[in-house]
Amino acid sequence: MSKQKVLLIYLLCSIIWLFTTDFLIDYYITDKSVLTWIQKAKGLLFIFITGALIYILLSKNEKFSELKEEEQRLSTLINSMVDFVNFKDGEGRWIQANTFGLKLFQLENVNYKGLKDSELAEYTDFYNEALRYCEVSDEETWIEKEITRCEEIIPLPNGKQKTFDTIKVPLFNTDGSRKALVVIGRDITERVNAEKKLSDSQQQYRSLFEFNPDPVFMINLNNIITNINPQFENIIGLSQGELIGKSINQVISGTEQDEKRLRHSFAYVLKKKEGMNTGDIPFVTTSGKTVLLYCTLVPMLIDGEITGIIGYAKDVTLIRETAERLRKTEKLSVVGELAASVAHEVRNPLTSLKGFVQLLKDSEPTYQTYYSIMLNELDRINQIVSELLVLAKPQEKEFKKQNLVQLLSDVKALLEPQANYDGAQIVIDFKNEIPLISCDANQLKQVFINIIKNSIEASSQKVLISVQAEMDEVSIIMKDDGCGIEKDRIKNLGEPFYSSKEKGTGLGLTVTYRIIHAHRGKVEFNSEVSKGTEVKITLPVDVK
Repeated sequence: MSKQKVLLIYLLCSIIWLFTTDFLIDYYITDKSVLTWIQKAKGLLFIFITGALIYILLSKNEKFSELKEEEQRLSTLINSMVDFVNFKDGEGRWIQANTFGLKLFQLENVNYKGLKDSELAEYTDFYNEALRYCEVSDEETWIEKEITRCEEIIPLPNGKQKTFDTIKVPLFNTDGSRKALVVIGRDITERVNAEKKLSDSQQQYRSLFEFNPDPVFMINLNNIITNINPQFENIIGLSQGELIGKSINQVISGTEQDEKRLRHSFAYVLKKKEGMNTGDIPFVTTSGKTVLLYCTLVPMLIDGEITGIIGYAKDVTLIRETAERLRKTEKLSVVGELAASVAHEVRNPLTSLKGFVQLLKDSEPTYQTYYSIMLNELDRINQIVSELLVLAKPQEKEFKKQNLVQLLSDVKALLEPQANYDGAQIVIDFKNEIPLISCDANQLKQVFINIIKNSIEASSQKVLISVQAEMDEVSIIMKDDGCGIEKDRIKNLGEPFYSSKEKGTGLGLTVTYRIIHAHRGKVEFNSEVSKGTEVKITLPVDVK
């Protein structure tokens, strides 16, 4: 109500009051003294009533002003928000919306108050469907009768889109009817994009880690395994649950030098915060075998701080074994070429020398000792030449069914005199019935002779030969109680010219390995210094 109207009403009421009260007093009261007091009382009453009315009007005006100020503050607050804020009545008509929301839906110049979303949709082609869907979404909130929250994607004219975390609060009257709906939408586009990038990064990392064709492991600053990929599980033979929490040193089977090299690599990565190659590290599997992993260690950084190490490994066991076989093959090739060019040239004059020494021995009794020594040395040269010829030209093999029991018995009978002379005993133990095996008898005899002679020459007092048939193969274990072999020398056994004997050539075991491999078998050495040596030969029953 305007101030002019209030003033006019006040004046009319005052005139009516004055004339009406004066008329009534003059009409009913005739005593002048009483009339005077009543006139004074009437004036005071008019003053009190007028004052009360003015006070009420002023109070209402103050409350109205406060209300206007509060509304202004609320409007300023919601318009300064970067969130979309909208107030609707119980029928979905817009009561108030902030500037951000109006700009978002291209409604800045539209008189939106009192209109529904479907009616406002007519003012914008781009957001027509989005505004119509708002009515559907609002109805779902009304039906649920509780605060709802959802993520809504709003397209933008530039082809991009914004994601809003939208909260809708329904308000009801005491009778349960719809009163108002408050809609608040927070722009979470940046957060959603960041989460998507993080999710994509995690997916890429997971693919790189889990589907990496090579083994990958993670350790913390205390060398404790924190994660492994399936390829590492397959190589070691233990599951993720069994390995996580263990020290990396528990699955390493290397020498002290290997462990020292690994510790140095860890320290380097932690200090320099850069990658480093460890070289070949031997890891032990659940089956007891050792695999060689060539590891590349890189720091695991989080917020610039190193929290652990990632190891990218490559199984190089087969590569190293192939390289070793190639190295041995090259050695044998060199030996073969040497043998082919030397053996025949040596044997011819050797035969002449031996013949003349025997002739001198028979005709000259004075130097019999010297002649015997010369003949023995000539025989040894002849034996070396024979071994060279075996390497130079592989002997033609004729595989036939042979009785292994008979072969070993023949070898025992052949070597027993020498064994008795050196104070050794040869014992053969057949664990079960041994089937006939397909082999070259002479070559196998040569193998057994080489190994048993080595045992006798190693100061053995007893050579125990155990033979056992297992499935489609036969195992021959020759165990002695001699001086034994150092562990670091076992890996070199079988190499040409590698021997620990003073007068040995190292060709005997080379020939042995070649013969067993030709029979598709295996030779394994296990030895301990001062306790003896065990040689296990495994041969298939049938060689094709």
